[in-house]
Amino acid sequence: MTMLTDPAPGYARYGWFSRIEGWLDSKGKGAWIAVMVLGFIFFWPVGLAILFYMIWGKHMFRSSCSHRSARQGFGQGFGYGRGMGRHGMGPSMSSGNSAFDAYREETLRRLEQEQTDFEAFLTRLREAKDKAEFDQFMDDRARRAAEEVSTKTDEAPDQQR
Repeated sequence: MTMLTDPAPGYARYGWFSRIEGWLDSKGKGAWIAVMVLGFIFFWPVGLAILFYMIWGKHMFRSSCSHRSARQGFGQGFGYGRGMGRHGMGPSMSSGNSAFDAYREETLRRLEQEQTDFEAFLTRLREAKDKAEFDQFMDDRARRAAEEVSTKTDEAPDQQR
């Protein structure tokens, strides 16, 4: 199959760039180097960009043995082949240790609750700020209306003379 129709496992839900990156990772360091060389041949800024990405993303200096074992799924839930990206376990993956999984679930639940509470606080804060600004606008409007009325009443006796 082609590069875009046969992405590495676990990359189907990401964008095209992540699918290509996953496919290249599944092929190894040689694929990255080949793409970089082709980039230099066809349009040198593309090759340079790929080189910088490889260095920045640590593709260039990754040990091929550890990369291969991670791709094959060794390590109970770690690696590219399990659909978690390059940072290890996903939120729904079991580590194999029930005590740790319970701790992780409780911590994630607590963090989600804190995030919900903080978002509610920010909403209340925005509403209070909006109300204060609206009250200030209404006070300014009432003050201007009172000034206009007092100005008209001051001018009215002058016009009668």
